[in-house]
Amino acid sequence: MLEIRNLYASVGEVEILKGINLKVKAGEVHALMGPNGSGKSTLAFVLAGKPGYVATSGKVTYQGEDLLGMKPEDRARAGVFLSFQHPVEVPGVRLDQFLRAGFNAIHKSKGLEELDPLKFDRMLRQRVKVVGIDPALTKRSVNDGFSGGEKKRNEVLQMAVLEPTLAILDEPDSGLDVDALRTVAQGINQLRSPEKAILLVTHYQRILNYVIPDFVHVLVDGRIVKSGGKELALEIEAEGYEKFEQPQEEAIQSPG
Repeated sequence: MLEIRNLYASVGEVEILKGINLKVKAGEVHALMGPNGSGKSTLAFVLAGKPGYVATSGKVTYQGEDLLGMKPEDRARAGVFLSFQHPVEVPGVRLDQFLRAGFNAIHKSKGLEELDPLKFDRMLRQRVKVVGIDPALTKRSVNDGFSGGEKKRNEVLQMAVLEPTLAILDEPDSGLDVDALRTVAQGINQLRSPEKAILLVTHYQRILNYVIPDFVHVLVDGRIVKSGGKELALEIEAEGYEKFEQPQEEAIQSPG
């Protein structure tokens, strides 16, 4: 589904990614872990096409297409979804209307039926139950006055409504207490399927107690320095990142 080959990327004059290699297949969940400043969010932003995050060399193929050659909106229509570490507030734009606009834009691009407000509202109520969000929040402005946990659940709700093929989740556990973390993780798990893939960015292994990854990758100084299974996250939890900050042979793949 997603193949990254020798990807270098910069923000302004600063080179952040220094030769990323990663392969993600349909049905897989990959966890990307690393210390602050290692390039995790930069990789997420480059894949999503966020302005200012520039791929300077390398290749990214998504479902056989050149992802880097696509506009951000075309990536979204093609099923690439990014949840933000710090979701923004959008006063004056009601959440349900925002979601319907996004849903219909994707369906229109695929030649599928667009939903009127009544049909969409019925579908939205079902998705709200899946992710455990308060239905009243969908009638409020996007993230306006939401708590940290509500903002994160809203990100998962957007994922549930838009049904992306590749979901890139940038620290969905950031700032959550134990109960909110469990709720968000349950929502993510509800959306796993053999046809879709998830790239989950995190500092800590605690969310991986609930969202069990197929593969874990350690990103240090813009490079993936080690890949493994769930046990690698436990190793990081026990020993920290310092042992990985020494020069090592880069891991090039998802095992298997």
